Amino acid sequence: MSKAGRYGGTFAHKDIALEFASWISIEFKLFVIKEFQRLKEEENNKEQLEWNLQRTISKINYRIHTDAIKENLIPKEVTKPQRTFIYANEADLLNVALFGMTAKEWRDKNPDSKGNIRDEATIEQLVVLSNMESINALLIRNELSQSERLIELNKVAISQMKSLLENNNLKKLK
Repeated sequence: MSKAGRYGGTFAHKDIALEFASWISIEFKLFVIKEFQRLKEEENNKEQLEWNLQRTISKINYRIHTDAIKENLIPKEVTKPQRTFIYANEADLLNVALFGMTAKEWRDKNPDSKGNIRDEATIEQLVVLSNMESINALLIRNELSQSERLIELNKVAISQMKSLLENNNLKKLK
């Protein structure tokens, strides 16, 4: 659009203006491309940082969880392979309560994935998993059976996932 007179000039939509400037100056076009690439990389790094933060929090809470297992579920007489099985069994309890499947079942369904079920989890799932580790530690200390804990943890997972997925503030972060 062109206007004559005072406060006049030529005006264009920003997309048209950028295309025109790119046509006039190859240096400008290269600058726009490089800036776009930088912004996309920065956006990806931000998302990765948020995910890594939640994964780290989940790992910290996992320590609380494993301590409760060690203190309450593992007899002193068991061998190291037996201890490993008990820890894995409890980790799968959380996986089933949250994801609906064990780590092995997930690996079988995702043979091309380089990570594990938790590495592929969303931020919301990692938040819930972190909470569930603390809750399961408490339930273990209260001597609930594994089947009772699974039912309670599944209720928690459903409730918390629903809350997080409906949270508008969380949507703004994405």
